[in-house]
Amino acid sequence: MINKSLPLAQRVHDIEPFHVMALLARARQLEAQGRSIVHMEIGEPDFPTPQAICDAGIAALRTGELFYTPALGLPQLREAIAAFYRTRYGVAVSPARIIITPGASGALLLAVAALVNPGDQVLVSDPGYPCNRHFVRLMEGEPIGVAVGVDSNYQLNTELMALHWGSRTVAALVASPANPTGTLIPVDQMKTMIEFATARRGTLIVDEIYHGLVYDGEATTALALSDEVFVINSFSKYFQMTGWRLGWMVAPEAYVKEIDKLSQNIFLAAPTPSQYAALAAFEPQTLALLDVRREEFRARRDYLVPALRELGFDIPNMPQGAFYIYAGCAPLATDSFAFAHDLLEQAGVAITPGIDFGHHAPERHVRFAYTRPVAELAEGVRRIAGFLGR
Repeated sequence: MINKSLPLAQRVHDIEPFHVMALLARARQLEAQGRSIVHMEIGEPDFPTPQAICDAGIAALRTGELFYTPALGLPQLREAIAAFYRTRYGVAVSPARIIITPGASGALLLAVAALVNPGDQVLVSDPGYPCNRHFVRLMEGEPIGVAVGVDSNYQLNTELMALHWGSRTVAALVASPANPTGTLIPVDQMKTMIEFATARRGTLIVDEIYHGLVYDGEATTALALSDEVFVINSFSKYFQMTGWRLGWMVAPEAYVKEIDKLSQNIFLAAPTPSQYAALAAFEPQTLALLDVRREEFRARRDYLVPALRELGFDIPNMPQGAFYIYAGCAPLATDSFAFAHDLLEQAGVAITPGIDFGHHAPERHVRFAYTRPVAELAEGVRRIAGFLGR
């Protein structure tokens, strides 16, 4: 309970917590009591950080040269990321446009800080990653949640942008692949969206943090289509460095100087040991290991989607990437939060209710994260079947 006599900014009231964290805390409590819990709630890879990355971080610690890096990041790492775009996508990106950040969240914060004045609007998908709208609110902007569903493959598109873009709109924030739905924006659609925004003196912020974890087709970076978009990426998901807190942004050249200034004041710099460790993320043997692990994620998806459909969950679109399934639970329950709570308490299965992802029918949806081995997912399915009386 907040003491109302204390000074407190209105934004604190407007920014919601991750509701799943209460479920996670309860799951940990049940585990401490000896209960077995199948975790399908948290979007964190279960694989350990590749050893080569850990070794590089340890080597950096041993040198003792762990001073601040430039605010834009370690020059060697910016060069390595530019080389990665060249080899992985065939796209030339100047290292000067690459900003290393404390996680992808740091990159999103910088992008929004550089673009949004008080009262400006940013279009975001609903359902979508909750921090996107909260970052806009933090900068005193107005996030405009646009309801997306099966017809648009759970993504913003040009038609939806045209319906919701107004005189105060400065950007649209999209993710491909997306959390919580795992869907991609097709290349031709991304191109027209960029053209639409540019024609209105706006821009796109494109979250690509799940690139590398795509199972159907190939993901094309938005940087192949334009130099005037903000592209966000991360070492957390594909590179499996969640706790290292490291991400990056590729910004239009005209914004780099200003983002450098913002970064100096907000973060000073990303963690130095993490930056040195990340240099090993682009070594051939590391990338080969990560691609093997991607195939394991694909196998998990290919098991879990039909298994959940068999139980009665509505999954109209096969997730194309990331490691999430956004499933309709309306045939099974009228309140997804109560459903998730009861499933945890009675069956020992932890999932995320739709309320964490927006306001468009959250009570009718839940998210499953396939970040556990297939055997554990199968146990979770067995428990859910028992809970449903199947």
